[in-house]
Amino acid sequence: MKFRSTVLVSSLAIAALGAATQASAACSYPKAPDNSSIPDGSKASKDEMIAGMKAMRAYNDQIKQYTDCLKDEHDAAVAKIDPSLPKDKQDARKAELDNVLAQKNDAAVDAAQTVTGRFNDQIKAYNAAHKS
Repeated sequence: MKFRSTVLVSSLAIAALGAATQASAACSYPKAPDNSSIPDGSKASKDEMIAGMKAMRAYNDQIKQYTDCLKDEHDAAVAKIDPSLPKDKQDARKAELDNVLAQKNDAAVDAAQTVTGRFNDQIKAYNAAHKS
């Protein structure tokens, strides 16, 4: 019986990895704006700051599309859980999928917050340099 449960657990882990790979293949992780897209606020012109703001908005939109895609992929994978599996196995599979979604979503949001924080620091520097 132990061998059978080990095989089942291994199969579930492989299936979770496959689902995670499928989700990452369908959902393209957005590239963060590079340093040249985030102007040095202490030296930047108003136009450069506006261009930086537009780059940040575009990046945030891409992050939103990515996290929406992850949620759609998650929901599709949950819908494909074999209903003939015992309830505890179905619940375990869903928990694995939920965990993968949470990890990928949190990583994307954390990355966006980091980049946004860098840009906000440059806005503060710009405002300090251009006080009237």
